[in-house]
Amino acid sequence: MKVVIEQDKCVAAGQCVAAAMDVFDQREDDGIVVLLDEHPAPELADDVQQAAAVCPALAIRIEE
Repeated sequence: MKVVIEQDKCVAAGQCVAAAMDVFDQREDDGIVVLLDEHPAPELADDVQQAAAVCPALAIRIEE
């Protein structure tokens, strides 16, 4: 699994961090998403998929 984020789409809602804090974080100055792990471990797959599903801006894409 490869995670791709589009920071220009991010609205800083923080839903991704709530769903998968080992994979996503937010910049302190504006809350925009930061990708911590482009290739997360298989056991994090469900959390990452949930993060992508709840992102209000659709800024997270998962490539298999």
